Amino acid sequence: MADISRRNILKAGLMTPAVLSSIIVDDLFAQENTSTVYMTKDLSPEGLKRIYSYINKEITGKVAVKLHTGEPHGPNIIPPVWVKDFLTVIKNPTIVECNVLYPSPRQNTKGHLETLKTNGWTFAPVDIMDADGEVNLPVKGGKHFKNIAFGKNILNYNSMVVLTHFKGHTMGGFGGSLKNISIGCASGKTGKSQLHEGMWGATGKKFMENMVEGGKAVIDHFGKKIVFINVMRNMSIDCDCAGTSAAKPTVPDYGILASTDILALDKACVDIIYNMENNAGKDLIERIKSRHGLRQLTYMKEMKMGNDNYKIVEI
Repeated sequence: MADISRRNILKAGLMTPAVLSSIIVDDLFAQENTSTVYMTKDLSPEGLKRIYSYINKEITGKVAVKLHTGEPHGPNIIPPVWVKDFLTVIKNPTIVECNVLYPSPRQNTKGHLETLKTNGWTFAPVDIMDADGEVNLPVKGGKHFKNIAFGKNILNYNSMVVLTHFKGHTMGGFGGSLKNISIGCASGKTGKSQLHEGMWGATGKKFMENMVEGGKAVIDHFGKKIVFINVMRNMSIDCDCAGTSAAKPTVPDYGILASTDILALDKACVDIIYNMENNAGKDLIERIKSRHGLRQLTYMKEMKMGNDNYKIVEI
């Protein structure tokens, strides 16, 4: 992994801040077969807005903002007040979700809408995309699925901003941008059952592959008009699906990372966890290893969903 930052360029005397600010960072560091992941230590709404400005050039039209809005009173979700501020820099944003498969108030649209109110998601339009039905999206090159059912209203959006709370996951090992668009956009009635093969029939590497194929369908649907932001904060070994029963976070907060490349971004976050000083990411590493979570990354590469060779640019 190449760790290249604006600060290091200036320190090396390669160019002045004025010149650097006028050059597109991707052009400056153009390297064959390398994707760019932007990173800021600024865990705040300002950090979100700033990092988004580096990846947003293809985001146009009606924009779906996919995030995990959480179970009632979930303690670890991205703070709604952050998202409220962040949405001010997106034209025509709608927060999007889908109903869930597991027992929860969010298993049906009525309960889901009540949970949204409970958790403070009242400042912007929210679309439960499968409230009015499902749509099958093709999985190009999939070995497990030809198509998967997603919330029908995904068809109403021109672009998608994937805003993810990076953390652990009971079945996936970790939940990054892939989990957010795959399980998160799959319809509660059919799509999530397909990916899980019923009620948790798929586990380990097979579940990772299913999840990747779901993500492939969403990425192919939006093409270049989808971008990814991972917030590395309040990183419990459990997903926000666990709500108030989630294990308390033991991994130190790190920052916000973003990219137009989903594989590069999720891999960068995993690499950060694995390389934390004093083995500070050990609990999340154990969760990832025990669930074969790294198969998410290797199968995304096999499915040609992105690049596992990346550089980090600190902003």
